Amino acid sequence: MSSPSISALLRRRRRSAGRPVWMEQPSRAGQALKFLLIVAMIVAVGYPFLLAVGTSLATKAELAANGGYVLFPERPTLEAYRVVLSGGVITRAALVSVGVTVVGTALSLLCTICLAYGLSRPGTVAGKPLLLIVVGTFLFTPGIIPNYLVVQELGLLDTYGAMVVPIMLNAFNIIVVRAFFQGIPDELHEAARLDGAGELTILCRIVLPLSKAVTAVVGMFYAVTYWNSFFNAMLYINDPDKLPLQVVLRSYVLQGDTFNAKAMGVSVLPATTALSMAVLILAVLPIIAVYPFLQKYFVKGVLTGAIKA
Repeated sequence: MSSPSISALLRRRRRSAGRPVWMEQPSRAGQALKFLLIVAMIVAVGYPFLLAVGTSLATKAELAANGGYVLFPERPTLEAYRVVLSGGVITRAALVSVGVTVVGTALSLLCTICLAYGLSRPGTVAGKPLLLIVVGTFLFTPGIIPNYLVVQELGLLDTYGAMVVPIMLNAFNIIVVRAFFQGIPDELHEAARLDGAGELTILCRIVLPLSKAVTAVVGMFYAVTYWNSFFNAMLYINDPDKLPLQVVLRSYVLQGDTFNAKAMGVSVLPATTALSMAVLILAVLPIIAVYPFLQKYFVKGVLTGAIKA
């Protein structure tokens, strides 16, 4: 009697298990290991954030009794946030950061989309040399002194434009958007041209509605860059009234500058540590609030552009 074939054994095993072999459930040891790794990652990421939130809500007495940091305050108070948002230097710096982020992101998206669309279309004048220049910025980056001289010659020193123009375009974002645009079927462009549409009409009414995912992702990248940027402000801005929130945060949290009640617009200050943590939370809160609404576009936008590139 001949032995059963390998295919027959596999079919028998599938019928007995009720599912294909490659879809079998992982072992309990593997599941436990994954669970422990996920818990460790959550603790490593969440503990510092919760510590900052708890410290910002603690009173002076609690901070003094617990060595300066509190994870779960017994009597939480919003006094530190009230002082930070009372109209002093922190509020002004936050408004500067919001303005630079909104205007800079809008200009960056406009320039990136226009340049990427031009580079994605065949027959663009000087398209290949421009693409080589964009790609070349990955390999050849200017130093601090050339950047400073360019900003100085453009008359942007000590202006808000110095925090926008030097980082307005990003080569990686341009390449990702260009690759996404190249994936749009040419038949749509040809049909629009037959109806008499020009390139601007095609871009605004056909290409952009189909590119919401990559536009949202690239816009998020630009917004995070502008919001977290502090080096350009330190380099080009001398007027303290024009400094963004990240520079103020750096001076208070990292450099150890002391808070001034007059500059904060109040008469009595809460604990210094609570104020520092309150500024820190306010600095990261906008990005945390916006990210969940754009998360669904992240995988689709980034992976589509990266694979087609």
